[in-house]
Amino acid sequence: MRALIIYILMLGLTPLYGQQRTPPAVNWLSFEQLDDSLAQNPKPVMLFFHTDWCRYCKKMLRETFQHPDVVYRLNANYYAVKFDAERVDTVYFDQVAFTNTSQRKTTGQYHALAKILIGEGQPPIFPVTVLLNDDFSVREKVFNYLSIRQLLDIL
Repeated sequence: MRALIIYILMLGLTPLYGQQRTPPAVNWLSFEQLDDSLAQNPKPVMLFFHTDWCRYCKKMLRETFQHPDVVYRLNANYYAVKFDAERVDTVYFDQVAFTNTSQRKTTGQYHALAKILIGEGQPPIFPVTVLLNDDFSVREKVFNYLSIRQLLDIL
């Protein structure tokens, strides 16, 4: 009798055991998607500028931006854009084409859109996180790694 009850319980739990939950993810947008989204529904924007060689950028993408609280807060309250600052393709934003002066991906050769939004006064230190108000005015710029707690505090 006991074996029958255990067998029935195991059959009932088997569908739950076989299902894998996908972890929550940030709804990253491109600048083109951001342009459309802002036109339909203005809200604050979080821009994350990274490079391929940046260890702390990769750590933020792997840890900070995977945390469920960060994912929830970003998806609920912000448009999030992840942008490789050294990319070489043309990006259209606000009916303007932005390009990189370099024809191939090169360390230190930054895309025009990254230069404008990060600021051209000094060389950027990656990762760069820029928070914009819903009117696209700069609320805050952070030029370093942000832990989960640090990012939640500024969001």
